[in-house]
Amino acid sequence: MYLLLLTLHSWGRWAVLLGLLWGLGQAYRGWWGGRSFTPLDDTLRHGVATLAHVQLTLGYGLYFVSPVTGAFHLRDAVHAPGALFFGLQHVLAMTVAVVVLTIGAALAKRRTPDAAKFRTMALWFSATLLLVFLAIPWPFLPWAPRPYFRL
Repeated sequence: MYLLLLTLHSWGRWAVLLGLLWGLGQAYRGWWGGRSFTPLDDTLRHGVATLAHVQLTLGYGLYFVSPVTGAFHLRDAVHAPGALFFGLQHVLAMTVAVVVLTIGAALAKRRTPDAAKFRTMALWFSATLLLVFLAIPWPFLPWAPRPYFRL
């Protein structure tokens, strides 16, 4: 169970990142180019939020079965920065990122002029992407290195 969740969660990050980048590209092009908000744009807005929710759900499942977070105690976190990252920082930052994305997607849906929809989507998705980039356990991080792809 643990290895399956770990692999799905590891590969799911790329789907979320690609979806966010695609959504951002569409949002900024629509905002700056004066395009109309099409059903494809709306599907993309909703699809990226859905992907992020699935990824968060996989992450929560992983959080509760992982030996890394199972052994996490806040009082020992000073001596184990990797445990602190996965036990607190990663899950908290990613939860906040998905909340920000959800708020942005909901606000964009409710805006009436198309430029306002694109602007809202662009700004909130940008904030989400920043949070996600900061919270991913990249291979170059000294406290929590993880591979780009798990096999």
